[in-house]
Amino acid sequence: MPVVLVDDETEVLNATSILLESRNISPIICLEDGRSLVNILNTHGGLVVVLDLVMPKVSGMELLKEIRNQFPEIPVIIMTALNTLDIAVECMKSGAFDYLVKPVEESRLIATIQKASEMRSLKEQLQRLQGYLTNDTLQNEEAFTPIITRSKKIRGIFQYLEAIAHSAEPVLIQGETGVGKELFANALHKVSNRKGKLIAFNVAGLDESTFSDTLFGHRKGAFTGADRTRQGLIAEAHDGTLFLDEIGDLDSVLQVKLLRLLQERQYFPIGSDLPRLSNARIVCATNRDLDQLTESGQFRSDLYYRLSAHKVTIPPLRSRKEDLPFLIHHFLDEAAQAQVKKRPTPPPALMTLLENYSFPGNIRELRGMIHDAVAQHRSHILSLQSFKRAIQRSHPGTTQTNAESPLTPPNVYQLFPDPLPSLDSANNDLIKEALRRAKGNQSLTASLLGISRQTLIRRMKKIK
Repeated sequence: MPVVLVDDETEVLNATSILLESRNISPIICLEDGRSLVNILNTHGGLVVVLDLVMPKVSGMELLKEIRNQFPEIPVIIMTALNTLDIAVECMKSGAFDYLVKPVEESRLIATIQKASEMRSLKEQLQRLQGYLTNDTLQNEEAFTPIITRSKKIRGIFQYLEAIAHSAEPVLIQGETGVGKELFANALHKVSNRKGKLIAFNVAGLDESTFSDTLFGHRKGAFTGADRTRQGLIAEAHDGTLFLDEIGDLDSVLQVKLLRLLQERQYFPIGSDLPRLSNARIVCATNRDLDQLTESGQFRSDLYYRLSAHKVTIPPLRSRKEDLPFLIHHFLDEAAQAQVKKRPTPPPALMTLLENYSFPGNIRELRGMIHDAVAQHRSHILSLQSFKRAIQRSHPGTTQTNAESPLTPPNVYQLFPDPLPSLDSANNDLIKEALRRAKGNQSLTASLLGISRQTLIRRMKKIK
């Protein structure tokens, strides 16, 4: 939507529009006659209206009241030569967002317009979120179809992404390895309806020169070997989305460069003295805990707060096991098609086996398991053996993991209550719990306990 400037002085309109465009604020509509303002807003909408008070054909005060009546969502900034407290108070009471006295400092005018735009965006996001909570609906179901899920947690994330889709603020996507963070970034880009492309870039382990050249580009002759000008990824993401993966591994020197890009919305290609403007939306992802990295000083706090204007945490697969049957069938179809095989039938015990596994590699690990199993498949029923071997490789000595992250040590008092049970009692309880998790399947129970089926049967006979 345009920023609409209303002033009867042509010089003011020209100077203000040039200033705004130089700071990447566009499109802009300039009006010398305020009588056409309502028609313009009805036709084109308006992000912000910057309004003079003293004009010959209709006063700014009349226009302010009319805008607040017909377009209450549009913030109105008064910019006038009248430096009178009573008039300023009256304008603010009538709903003006701010009151600026000419001549206005360029930085203050830019900051006021940006703040008004951000406030409007936040209000709209809040309204959308309230609507989602009330109606439990999605406006762009098709944008999320690549993400296979029936989880209410994930659906809530979809609704949040729709609510923030049109915001220009950065988005931070957190989650363990393999949860599909790039899929969520793609979905966010689709629902944002941005004209440009989504450009993905993994920033882990890059040195300063590679990072700057890849992201910002360079001019011809900027350094030895620069025989032609190169457009960086930021330029490629113009009007689109720049997705920076593994942001938690970004070097501290490069964090400063990224912070400057976010704050100034401009960058310098290598070898250039002239800044270029960027309107790409920045979306970052990490599998690391940025709160801890910030506390330890490994990640800049100012960059962290800037990146997390909107923050999404993707839950791991072990906390949404309701998605397992849908993911298993999806990956079976995918693997069979990729390997030009008939789709195998999964054994009844497969679901029980996988429900008792914590999936430290999440959906990516599940996909790899199924593709490997289909590759080894020879008969009608899919074998459990490749799944058991994969689980054994991930957790040597056991096929069972608790519901917490494999990186999180269990609570010792949960494992060993006070007073301690007897060894026989602990053995009996463990076997009963394994049977419950395996839904009575003795072969799977033995596998979960790391013993043979014959040993399990002997021990079960001793349980009273």
